Amino acid sequence: MNGRTLKTKIRILDCKNQPIKNTEFELIQKSHEFLFGCNAFDFIGEKITKDRNQKKILAERNKKWLEIFNFATLPFYWGSYEAKEGITIKKPMMKVANDLRKKNVILKGHPLCWHTVCAPWLLKYDTETIFQKQMQRIKREVSDFKGIVDIWDAINEVVILPHFDRYDNAVSRIEKKYGQVELVKAVFEQAQKYNPNGIFLLNDFNTSSAYANLIEECLDAGVKIDAIGIQSHQHQGVWSMEKLEEVLSRFEKFNLPIHFTENTMVSGHLVPPEIQDLNDFHYEDDASTAEFEEKQKNDMEKFYREIFENHPSVKAITNWDFADGAWLNAPSGLIRKDNSEKPVFKMLKNLIKKEWWTKLSSKTDNNGFCEVEGFKGNYVVCVGKKISKEFSLEDKLLEIII
Repeated sequence: MNGRTLKTKIRILDCKNQPIKNTEFELIQKSHEFLFGCNAFDFIGEKITKDRNQKKILAERNKKWLEIFNFATLPFYWGSYEAKEGITIKKPMMKVANDLRKKNVILKGHPLCWHTVCAPWLLKYDTETIFQKQMQRIKREVSDFKGIVDIWDAINEVVILPHFDRYDNAVSRIEKKYGQVELVKAVFEQAQKYNPNGIFLLNDFNTSSAYANLIEECLDAGVKIDAIGIQSHQHQGVWSMEKLEEVLSRFEKFNLPIHFTENTMVSGHLVPPEIQDLNDFHYEDDASTAEFEEKQKNDMEKFYREIFENHPSVKAITNWDFADGAWLNAPSGLIRKDNSEKPVFKMLKNLIKKEWWTKLSSKTDNNGFCEVEGFKGNYVVCVGKKISKEFSLEDKLLEIII
């Protein structure tokens, strides 16, 4: 499984630190080290909606979300998080974040800096003031959520930034004044200043050599990139295994963790190739079909298997939409709008929670030792009705007290 599993020796002890000899036990996985994720925007929707019926639909949907995933992306788009200057949605966001953490879900904030969905009220300020407000915004969010949200897309879609001219926005203005690499450096340094132990990503939909060149320039400038974010929205065609290998080889050379941050495969017709910006396309409500749903399932399985089973440099995959009808109204979810499960939901749940999940029975020797192997993650040991505290499978002798 190429780095996803670990073989180690454990010793099971009783409460008096005496070995439990020649005894049968169970090793039961509780969570994955690998981050299997999805955006969790509907958790915010459930929290803030006043519509009782919608709240019920979202609650049911979010319960299904928790059946599969251990990693959630939360929406910190500046234009919606602080639609009016000085008024944020921190309170509901914090409530959702804390609720998810209690369920052992790891959280990522998306994004700290992006030229799209940027706060329009920033445009009344001069460029230097905008830059200062961007730095203050990073300080506020990273500090407020430190210890709860410790993974962030620090800056999003920088490759296109010097050429972006569809509309005026605050981040384009500061990039033009300070430069592409200098802006990246400032964002990362500010974020890392207020959470030195955080994980901060550079994230982009551009997977060409232009992105690799930008990463190299940033690293040469002293930017401490914690992980490389790769978007894989496949509305215009499913990536071949050759393309996936090509993209991974381009970024694995940096020896940095890789996150597939926004993965999409649709159960409907592809977006026409002449559409250059996906935001210019809108799917019809009946775009999904049974045939396309089966194809979505098969394509997604190939994609996940190749990454998880053969590329240990990849530490996370985030499927972008959990339910159909989100971005672009696309049939891109694992469930339908009515919350019924699509074939891809059942396939992914089976992979993550069964095929790539460890539950084994074994027996200790005369000294309480036993060699075990399982997927990297957290476990408990059960001896009869007694259960150990949760522990992480590590490449060293582990003493487990029952």
